[in-house]
Amino acid sequence: MSDIRAAIYCRLSEEDRNKQLETDDSESIQNQKSMLLHFAGEQDWTVTGIYCDEDYAGADRNRPAFKRLLADAKEQKFDIILCKTQSRFTRELELVEKYIHGLFPLWGIRFVSVVDHADTANKGNKKARQINGLVNEWYLEDLSDNIKSVLTDKRKQGKHIGAFALYGYQKDPEEKGHLIIDQEAAAVVREVFSLFAQGYGKTAIARTLNERGIPNPTEYKRLHGMRYMQPKTGNSTLWKYAAIANMLQNEIYIGNMVQGRYGSISYKTKQNRPRPKSEWYRVENTHEPIISQELWNTVQALLKERTKPFSSGPAGIFAGKARCAYCGYTLRSTKTRGTYYLQCPTHHILKTACTGSFISADRLEQTVLAELAHLSDKYPDKTDIHPVSLNRDLVETLIDYISVGRRIPGTHTVPVKIHWNF
Repeated sequence: MSDIRAAIYCRLSEEDRNKQLETDDSESIQNQKSMLLHFAGEQDWTVTGIYCDEDYAGADRNRPAFKRLLADAKEQKFDIILCKTQSRFTRELELVEKYIHGLFPLWGIRFVSVVDHADTANKGNKKARQINGLVNEWYLEDLSDNIKSVLTDKRKQGKHIGAFALYGYQKDPEEKGHLIIDQEAAAVVREVFSLFAQGYGKTAIARTLNERGIPNPTEYKRLHGMRYMQPKTGNSTLWKYAAIANMLQNEIYIGNMVQGRYGSISYKTKQNRPRPKSEWYRVENTHEPIISQELWNTVQALLKERTKPFSSGPAGIFAGKARCAYCGYTLRSTKTRGTYYLQCPTHHILKTACTGSFISADRLEQTVLAELAHLSDKYPDKTDIHPVSLNRDLVETLIDYISVGRRIPGTHTVPVKIHWNF
């Protein structure tokens, strides 16, 4: 064998599987490996590694084997990347230009795809590679539009298309897109609505459930072996104010299917953003309700009556930015005798779970202004400072001052973290 080292990359997506006939295994990982090993043998190349991603789309940049391949390419662990087609490597034109035409030549890596004859050693077919990239990009866009069209149609029919059933329900094993009641969880849902209708606050309800050891929705699903979404704020098993608030406003509990609250920014990213309520998909009476219409109406009237927007007072400027330094949860606004305060929600729903943070909005604002003034004196000539560096310094200074445990004179303040977005 020669000294030329080749790395084989194979990819198979779920969409590829769906296109295949029972007798057509041409896209399988095994067949891709076999084809590429045979080709490498014909060229007298030494295969030093095989990287495979299964059930990953060509536009997914977080494919684990793909990321390892790029890292190893940068370290020059091989000389050639060998794929069945260019689209197996990526379907994004941006990545074709970034890696195949940009970084790979700098790293001394040759890219070869067997079926569509892409080869960076052949300067004459660069335009062909770019055309392949453009065609694959169009394919991604068309595929995204087709998928959205199918999902939109299902939403309009009132079919549930989410990966996870809402707490209190399960996916019907007999009918795709239909929800059935999970009686154990539904009993908790009914209790939450009943307690609120009786005058209990959301925090009080959360505290009641926690004191009785009732697991929150995520923990309940984990304990019962159901699919669930990992919360961004950690693995807490406690009920929170937000969970109660969201439950009390969700129409799915009265038998109406409401979907499309969030929409993707682009087919190139998995990031979503909230959509206006006018664009939601709402279909009535699609499944058995857990909550009666009468109880629902009572709860909605109480919610409207008790609404106190975070932004209604001085505390509003810290909305989403002030967090408890002990447990990391966003502080909630409260008002006592005309004064606005920020307090830790975890401490109030179960005092043994967190020491808790507490500070008046006025005192926190004064502290932040003092730190800004300090930074202004520290950097008199802002033109010599890169904005990013100043922002990072600001963040670190504020967090250090407020979260290390320093008490602000005249208060019983405990650590609070401030998270700013620039």
